[in-house]
Amino acid sequence: MTILYSFRRCPYAMRARLALQVAGVAYEHREVTLKAKPEHMLTLSPKGTVPVLQDNHGIVFEESLDIMHWALSQADPQDWLPRGEAESTLTADLIASNDGPFKAALDRYKYAVRYPEASAADYRAEAVPHLRWLESLLCQSSYLVAQRMTLADAALFPFVRQFAHVDRDWFATQPWPHVQHWLQTHLDSPRFQRIMQKYKPWEPNDVIALE
Repeated sequence: MTILYSFRRCPYAMRARLALQVAGVAYEHREVTLKAKPEHMLTLSPKGTVPVLQDNHGIVFEESLDIMHWALSQADPQDWLPRGEAESTLTADLIASNDGPFKAALDRYKYAVRYPEASAADYRAEAVPHLRWLESLLCQSSYLVAQRMTLADAALFPFVRQFAHVDRDWFATQPWPHVQHWLQTHLDSPRFQRIMQKYKPWEPNDVIALE
């Protein structure tokens, strides 16, 4: 049985769960308490971050994007994987921007008290170019790289969600109507509601919770 160690609110874990769901991969869900991580999870992945997936052959995936690609290699019924070089390049560029400078700015914006070198507004401003880029793309298409939802949308929107939730009133007033609509569409989707159901923290003697 495939096992996923996850944490409900982690955006990396969210995007992994989205790909597993759309691929129809059955797995045992193990919700993690970050202050008391299971020994088995740390044995599989000593770095101690979620998500961590062990497939039914015992192969371990420690990064969310690796889990997404693995899930979609099992099945891709909604055509999430990029088609052709242009989609592949844009997908890679979007994820690099999201996981690099945007995530760094997001962390400092959300936890500005830990980074007194600048203000929360300064850190927020560092994230804005990424969101303007998304707005420019969504002006041309319903989704980021195509007229269909793809891996790029699933990989990015949990982080935009986290950014928006730091100051919802401010986010709602920004000139990014397409980003705001795109985000709300994902948040309202049955797919997202399904992967955001709550679990109690997993214990080794628990009955298996299958997804």
